[in-house]
Amino acid sequence: MRRSPLIVACRFKNRQAFSTLEKTKSLSPPYPSKAPRPVCNPESLQSVKSMSKLDSAQPEKYLSTREAAARLGVALSTVQAWVENGVLPAWKTAGGHRRIAIDAIETIRSQQQSILAPATEPDLLKVLVVEDDPMQREIYRLQFAEWQLPVMLVMAEDGFEGLMLIGRHSPDLIITDLSMPEMDGFKMIRRLKVQSISNAAILVVTAMTTNEIESQGGLPFDVPVYPKPIPFTALRPLLEHLTRRVPA
Repeated sequence: MRRSPLIVACRFKNRQAFSTLEKTKSLSPPYPSKAPRPVCNPESLQSVKSMSKLDSAQPEKYLSTREAAARLGVALSTVQAWVENGVLPAWKTAGGHRRIAIDAIETIRSQQQSILAPATEPDLLKVLVVEDDPMQREIYRLQFAEWQLPVMLVMAEDGFEGLMLIGRHSPDLIITDLSMPEMDGFKMIRRLKVQSISNAAILVVTAMTTNEIESQGGLPFDVPVYPKPIPFTALRPLLEHLTRRVPA
């Protein structure tokens, strides 16, 4: 059977077009084309490695509040209070968890070791004076020594140190100033009342006026306030009364 010249021409053109298409496919990249690979900068790679080492070291430099409480031997609520009052510097993670520098915790531990004295005789009246002025503390010490009463006198420079000494010595009487750095007398007294940390009688000796005290939120009704200078004429009868109540 003889084919028509028109049919032969069409088939030839189709084969030629198909051959051209195959050549084009072999030369062009597959679709879709792949994105070019980024060029790695050696300096950037070294920077990333350094950051990775820094991140891996971070957990060793910081502790959670619970870990800090365990290391310091205090309650979790105490550490949280120290953080809120600025005694322990801390920062928050992206998830809202507090982290405390180990250096700050070790500083507190050093303070604890220097503050916590050996246990003393149990038949002495224990009096804690919380006063930031060193001259005032010396006046207390000299006057108590002159009275020669069976009293063990312990001194603290601020409310934070006072709370640590209260936990150690369980004083019978606390005499405190109000205006002090770090943790003031207001915060210390409120902490004692809210958490029922101590049953000691509390007495305030301050240069603040009644209006100034009220502007700071006032004091509990059972805390008497004496103006400075130190009212030794009122303190001695109180101490004599309390020493009679201490079991021999």
